[in-house]
This record gives sequence, C-alpha cells and structure tokens, in this order.
Amino acid sequence: MNTPQHQPVLLDQVVRVLSPKIGEMYLDGTAGYGGHAAAIMDRIGPTGHAILVDRDQNAAKALRDRFGDQVEVVHADFLTAAQRFLEEGRLVDMLLLDLGVSSPQLDNGNRGFSFRVDAPLDMRMDQSQGYSASEVVNRMSEKQLEQIIRTYGEEPKARAVARAIVAARPLGTTGELAKVVRAAALKGDIDAATRTFQAIRIEVNGELNQLEQALPLLTKLLSFGGRLAIISFHSLEDRIVKQFFDQESRDCICPPKQPVCTCDHVATVQKITTKPLVGDSTEIAINPRARSAKLRAVEKINKNKRRD
Repeated sequence: MNTPQHQPVLLDQVVRVLSPKIGEMYLDGTAGYGGHAAAIMDRIGPTGHAILVDRDQNAAKALRDRFGDQVEVVHADFLTAAQRFLEEGRLVDMLLLDLGVSSPQLDNGNRGFSFRVDAPLDMRMDQSQGYSASEVVNRMSEKQLEQIIRTYGEEPKARAVARAIVAARPLGTTGELAKVVRAAALKGDIDAATRTFQAIRIEVNGELNQLEQALPLLTKLLSFGGRLAIISFHSLEDRIVKQFFDQESRDCICPPKQPVCTCDHVATVQKITTKPLVGDSTEIAINPRARSAKLRAVEKINKNKRRD
C-alpha cells in the first residue's frame, strides 16, 4: 500500500511536551497516518504500548499496514474511544489530539473537503456515517444554514451566503457550492468560500461538540503525571481547549469578585504550556498547514489534593 505523504504538524513541540519515556503508554486520538505516533513509539521502545485511534477508515487501514502488531488500532472518533477506554478502566501516560482535517483528506479531492477539485458534497471524516455536506447544504433551512456559517465559519455575510445557497439548490458538488458562496461571501485575503466550507465540515463531523464532550474524559484517562497535548487549527477549537485547561488548572472557579469560595473545585491538571506553541518560519515554509496550528498541553496532578 502506498501511504499518503503526510508531514506531522509541530512534531518537535509535541515530542517535547509529551516527553515520552521508555515503557510508557501512548494514546493518539486522531492518529491519521501515524506521523506523530512513529516519533513517540521510537522513544517509548518495545516495552511501551501505543493505541492509535482514527475515525477515518482509510487512515485506520493505513495505520495497520504501517505498524502491524506493534500498535493497537481503533477505528472510532476520539470521543467514542475515550468513553470505551474509561469503561474498561484503562489509563495512559500520554494523549494527543491533532484536530481538524488532515492533509491526506484535503488532498483526496473525492472526499469533498476542498473546493480545489470539483467533487460530490461529502466532507465526512468517517465515511460510514450517513450525514454529509449534501444533507447540510440541500436540506437545512436558511436560518439553520446562516447560524452554522456564522458560528462555525465566522463569516460576516452569513445571511447572504445562506440565502444564496438556498436559492441555488439543489447543489451537487463542491465546485457548484464554492461558486455560489464566492458570489455572496465577504471578499478578502483568502478564498471567499473557505469560511463556509469550514463551517459545513465542522457541522458534518460534529467537531466542536465532540471536543467539548471529550475534554473531561481525556483528563480522566491520564495516569498521575500523564500529559495531554492538543493541536488546534482555528480560534473556535483553541478557545474551547484554552478555557478548559484554564478551568481545570485552578482550585477555584467562582466569580472573581465572590468573597468566599463555594465551588469546591479542585485542580486536576497543571499547564505545561502557558501560551500556545506554534510553528517557526522553517516549518511553515515546509508545511503550510503549520501556519495556523497551536499546541497546548497539560499534566495530570493528584486529584485528591486539597487546598490548605
């Protein structure tokens, strides 16, 4: 099998914050084609264990072909996998999420993630699910479309774009959709269709909802001293991760002006990164996907500790 070429984003930074050690257990919730995993596995050695999860069937097959019985491959989204592992009582020393769409998914024009190739309106990361971009574009009401495009795409002209899509229906391909959106969307430095395509992709795959639901489970999967690293690619993802890490690294989450703490909240993690790590100019030149990547990481601390 010819594995798609994929340059893992922020690889050096990921290895640094996860700090893998011989014999540790590693869980990759969005393993893709195994770029980050290969680097971690080199450092945990044959006594370590790697669990590689991906919701994309093509990626799961590629992982099995690449690593064979060296790893445990799970075809599932990271939320479903986290729920399963918690039920099984499994704990890991390192956990990585590389959010968003992967380069091989974008490069495969038939998947419908990109408007560079005219393809069916798909955008499903897991092709076994029924809900696709075609359902969103052709069946949602104008009001629903506007809300999705405004919220997930941060498109200033969301109302005009939604109206244009409804007026042009039915739409069958990415090229048809992009043409309609470009005529109605805000013009700027990036292709005017980019924000709307991002919004529809997020809706199809439930990306932000899944992230919000998974974060509390991911910290529970960590052993004490375990590290969680998350790479995000747009402000909506990064905001969710930042706010969760901020909350879980504090012993009190009461309103700032409240004189006495009543929340009884206890910190479960401490931050490894106080600010997000980003790619340098050299990496961005080699891998343009790194331009918008931000990495945040935390370490699990003893949840039974109490404030003095």
